[in-house]
Amino acid sequence: MHSNNVIRGTRIGSAPERFDQRAAPAPRRPVVYWCRQRHRVEFLIAAEAETPASWDCPRCGEPAGPDPGNPPGRSRAEPYKTHLAYVQERRTPEEGEALLAEALAALRHRRGRA
Repeated sequence: MHSNNVIRGTRIGSAPERFDQRAAPAPRRPVVYWCRQRHRVEFLIAAEAETPASWDCPRCGEPAGPDPGNPPGRSRAEPYKTHLAYVQERRTPEEGEALLAEALAALRHRRGRA
């Protein structure tokens, strides 16, 4: 019995059976950037696309530029902040105490200790 299932015998992500059905990829060109740590960042970009001024280095996270002798400066001048530092920026100590009291009351209620 013949099935009308078009994807029978194929797997997800596989190429078409006939080569004439394949589409040609868009024209691309390689772009190379350098960061302050001298990491080389190379990727392909569409041939007609405008090249970005900077690109984040996947190894160290710093910005990278097209000139290896003059890479861009650090992306952030401020020091690393912890999660607690961000929370303290958003809430006053009084609001924090109120939230803690509310959470403890809910926990005691769930455990049956009113």
